[in-house]
Amino acid sequence: LTISVIAVLLPGAFHMALQGSTSLSESDIDDRILRTSHGVAIILLFIYCSYLLFQLFSHKNLYSDHAMEASKKYSGGNPFKLNQRLRHRRRAANSVGLTDLPMVSSPRQEATHIDDGDECSLPRDALDDEESGPSEEVETPQMTVLVSIGLLVAVTVLVAVTAEFLVDSINGLTSGGAISTEFVGVILLPIVGNAAEHVTAVTVSVKDKLTLSLGVAVGSSIQIALFVIPFTVTLGWILGKPLTLMFDPLESIVMFLAVLTVNYVIQDGRSNWLEGMLLMTLYLILCVTFWYYPGTSTLSMH
Repeated sequence: LTISVIAVLLPGAFHMALQGSTSLSESDIDDRILRTSHGVAIILLFIYCSYLLFQLFSHKNLYSDHAMEASKKYSGGNPFKLNQRLRHRRRAANSVGLTDLPMVSSPRQEATHIDDGDECSLPRDALDDEESGPSEEVETPQMTVLVSIGLLVAVTVLVAVTAEFLVDSINGLTSGGAISTEFVGVILLPIVGNAAEHVTAVTVSVKDKLTLSLGVAVGSSIQIALFVIPFTVTLGWILGKPLTLMFDPLESIVMFLAVLTVNYVIQDGRSNWLEGMLLMTLYLILCVTFWYYPGTSTLSMH
């Protein structure tokens, strides 16, 4: 994602650096930006192919949930669970006056003995916890390969058809001037289009499959940034259509800040409710910004 953001920001910096140049006309600057975008798009496609090779073949064990340690529950209390807080208060109230009683050792803390005479250094509580730990459920496939491929093709066709109707309806939604096109494209469409991915990411994270959850949440962004955008630029190059990596300046900066924030949040491999709240408030800040942002027209190729 960081590489793709750099690739998106470079054409804008390229244009700003040459905007006041007297030796180059506007058409020459556009042509240089177009050639730069073609070269960068090919490099991004090569990076995406290398990423697939790394993830699916050479280092696929790094993306397996079995190779990761099971996530541990936070030791503190959850402030959003009222029943749990009331239960803790009742336990604290019942324990009042028990501190004056003499302390006795629990027989369950005694060391256990093995049949061969060796003494185990672990307490019995630890052994009971290990024996009663949750067993890993083995998931069996419910569909064959042919059925899965056929269902994937059918769903893809339906999504393409509904996407066409959704895009065509944007003009009617924004024609009144109450909602800007930028707000619909940056805020509303991602929520509607990625609703299934959001639900899947939350569902698998509850099942302690964090690698799959991050793959669903961040993988689609990587696919768009490293494959779809450069492939569209390359396809326009083949068809003779001048497409560049020159995006709206504010949208490019917002994408850079979003990627930077996500990297800071997930780099330690831990999460809590405060980090999730910060991400949601950042999204609300972007909603307010794009609600009042009128948008700027991109460079027209001459």
